[in-house]
Amino acid sequence: MPDLRLDYPSSYAQWQSYLDSWDMNATTPALPQPIDDKEKYFITGRNIYTTYYNIKNLESRLGKYRIRAPFNGVLTEAMVTEGTLIRSGQQLGEFIQTGTYELQVAISSEFAGFLKVGESVELKNISDAKVYTGKVSRINGKVDQASQTITTVIEVRDDNLKEGMYLTANLDAQKIENAIEINRSLLQNENQLFAVEDGKLILKTIQPVHFSDKKVVVKGLENGTVIIAQSVPGAYEGMIVKTEEQAAQEKANQTETDQSAIK
Repeated sequence: MPDLRLDYPSSYAQWQSYLDSWDMNATTPALPQPIDDKEKYFITGRNIYTTYYNIKNLESRLGKYRIRAPFNGVLTEAMVTEGTLIRSGQQLGEFIQTGTYELQVAISSEFAGFLKVGESVELKNISDAKVYTGKVSRINGKVDQASQTITTVIEVRDDNLKEGMYLTANLDAQKIENAIEINRSLLQNENQLFAVEDGKLILKTIQPVHFSDKKVVVKGLENGTVIIAQSVPGAYEGMIVKTEEQAAQEKANQTETDQSAIK
């Protein structure tokens, strides 16, 4: 700077201003433009341009090793310390976005046609005390051959959620009108079940809509039809049965009769 001030006093001010505005925490700013060729040759002779571009190359290299997350969050785990030699593919730590979480669930492949990105999902904690609302953000295009399931990612936003919490998800696969869900053990001949009419068992033909491990959704029952709640060993058409209400009423009547006899 003293040589510049003596030989090129008209350029001294801009170079002094450049140095005064230098921020050590920021990238190196562009050098001032020389006023004439003499000043340019003077700056070149002092290796200022060479030093400047070497610094810019180092800054570019440093930027390639600086990891930036596309969200704000907190560091939950650090696996290396400053100065540690790391290798390609090594996990350095864990940084999570607070308030927004993802839940991976395995959906049976038979529901693949019903899943849609953006569909709302009801989520509950283990005790069913808290209810959250999420949405389907991603659906894997590949079916797991071993389990025949599709991995579906549900995004949920809630400040009360924490990383690692267990949640259960309820997805609306398909809405079926005038249908009920019963135990599969009640199904007879794949499309019939026992109903009660006039105190006797009769077989009603129904239409199974969906099967699960223990349940089946059926259509075709008229409103008000009385069906058995659990399997009856040796049940057959015409078998005389009583509903719980009838059995309770007969028991009450019997009790009143016994009390009258005692009197």
